Amino acid sequence: MDILLVIPFPDIDPIAVQLGPIAIRWYALSYIAGLLLGWRYMRWLARREPKFATVEAIDDFLLWATIGVVVGGRLGYVLFYNPGHFFYYPGDILKVWSGGMSFHGGLLGVTLAMYLFSRKRGYGFLNFTDIVSCAAPIGLFFGRIANFANGELYGRATDVSWAMIFPSDPERLPRHPSQLYEAALEGLLLFTLLFVIERTTDWRQRPGLMTGLFVAGYGLSRFVVEFVREPDAHLQTLALGLSMGQYLSLPMIAVGIGAALWHRRAA
Repeated sequence: MDILLVIPFPDIDPIAVQLGPIAIRWYALSYIAGLLLGWRYMRWLARREPKFATVEAIDDFLLWATIGVVVGGRLGYVLFYNPGHFFYYPGDILKVWSGGMSFHGGLLGVTLAMYLFSRKRGYGFLNFTDIVSCAAPIGLFFGRIANFANGELYGRATDVSWAMIFPSDPERLPRHPSQLYEAALEGLLLFTLLFVIERTTDWRQRPGLMTGLFVAGYGLSRFVVEFVREPDAHLQTLALGLSMGQYLSLPMIAVGIGAALWHRRAA
């Protein structure tokens, strides 16, 4: 009876389009959608006064952001979550289509890209990161949808009425669809919050405000969802019963709050 009440996992073919030997996966399309929609939103923000960057500069930054997300996200997963495996199988590092991207690594990659790009163009670093931070939840939303479509990063076993059995789960247990929780919190809710603040405050006169709110908002959302997300099998929970994701999110919360408060001095 309990099994009958479980919501069936949608039968999603991970390959969206097959053109001979070339396979276009939903995972890749989700990342592309997040980057393109985020880019369009950043162009819209760049047109508003006072201007921190030209629309043409936003176009150029798209390539920088893509490289930062992919390279940083993959290397972050390799170093933070499964270094032992990739030490013995370094060729697997390139298999991005199989999953395994770290947001925290991607954040570091994009931060480095923003720093180098803003320095090259002569833009204020925090002014530029504020624009990117407003658009970042769009990419997060599509990234979590990609995780869900891939049946990866699912939640812990549960008896809630909306539990799902994921095909990739070897134990075949009803679990929290934690990818959808993260899509809702890190994506929809955080974007809505930043959008409202963008429309109702003078954030452009307060460098670092939007960046701090985004970083702290993501860190808090991730920290909360990790309580119902299944830890990586090779890591499980660490000291104090917290996961690796929670330990990586704690400094984000602290740094984000600090950056948001910094605007009082930088305004």
